[in-house]
Amino acid sequence: MNERMIEERVCRLIDQLQLLPKKHRDQLEKLCQNDGAQQSKIEESVSKLQNSLDYLRLSVKYMVFDLEATRRENIYLRKLVEQIRRDSTALDDGDGADHNLYGGNGAD
Repeated sequence: MNERMIEERVCRLIDQLQLLPKKHRDQLEKLCQNDGAQQSKIEESVSKLQNSLDYLRLSVKYMVFDLEATRRENIYLRKLVEQIRRDSTALDDGDGADHNLYGGNGAD
């Protein structure tokens, strides 16, 4: 049932209420007013819920963005550490020094 159908039914119901005797009509109008107040509360609750969901969606998007940025930084830093290790190994292997434990020149 869509909103237009509900509005049409409510209009027909109001027309029928106008035909009732005053005593019964007053009782039904009170009930309708109570229903209207409850509907307002429900609409307010739905509005708050929608705002909460919007905030949750935004928070999740921010967290996903932050996670992706952290992953990119992690990959970059791992590559940087690996490059430093390679450079350090290349310097140690290519310096031509004799790393003798006794500090000699390598000839005994």
